Amino acid sequence: METQQDRKEKLIFGAAEIGALAHLYRGEMYQSKIWRGRLDTTTNWAVVITGIALSATFTDVNASPMPILLVSWVVVAFLLFEARRYLFYDVFRVRVRVMEINFYGPLLRGEGVRVDNGWNDVLAEDYTDLRFHISLLEAVGRRLRRTYGWIFAAQLGCYLAKILVHPVAATSLADLTERAAIGPISGELALAFGFLFHATWATIAVATLRSQKAVGLPHKRVGPDVILAFAEAPRPNGRR
Repeated sequence: METQQDRKEKLIFGAAEIGALAHLYRGEMYQSKIWRGRLDTTTNWAVVITGIALSATFTDVNASPMPILLVSWVVVAFLLFEARRYLFYDVFRVRVRVMEINFYGPLLRGEGVRVDNGWNDVLAEDYTDLRFHISLLEAVGRRLRRTYGWIFAAQLGCYLAKILVHPVAATSLADLTERAAIGPISGELALAFGFLFHATWATIAVATLRSQKAVGLPHKRVGPDVILAFAEAPRPNGRR
């Protein structure tokens, strides 16, 4: 009976197979680019509506901080939309990285197509049994650490500035709670809810920090950056 090792030894990638893999790589790269663009779209909208809310809040000295509070929930919706999109983006990004490391890497080193570590079987299984590589909560955590955490931090800072110093500085705790009040909701309750709101997102960002690491991200290079010498166009005298 033919073993798995025997099958791997007989597996030979010819010109047709290598060409098909090259087309597959381009297709996966294109899909990754499409989903990357979709992530940027929701992020851009979150930034735009936050800017509109801040403008409405600080334009008039008598304006309420309510626009900032309302926009925070809209940004939450964008965060969830983007986290869902990130799940699909991660699928294509991982496939691209697998082919870069295990297919193109050995080819560039002159080793030919190597399948001794079984990367081709794992990639084939990923196509036949499609699964997400991270959970929705992990995706939310990643987007919080990358972009949305900064958006929420900006909203929080501007909200505190509005109730603390705009248009004049609050002189007592009573002034602060009075400015934080939202209709029938007392200032103390509004501040407590705001603390819980931001603490929740901070907890998710920290709790998912040690989950599966993102793949394909550049690391800080130690020592001379040799590849830069090959990235420079040759000069007429033959020197780089």
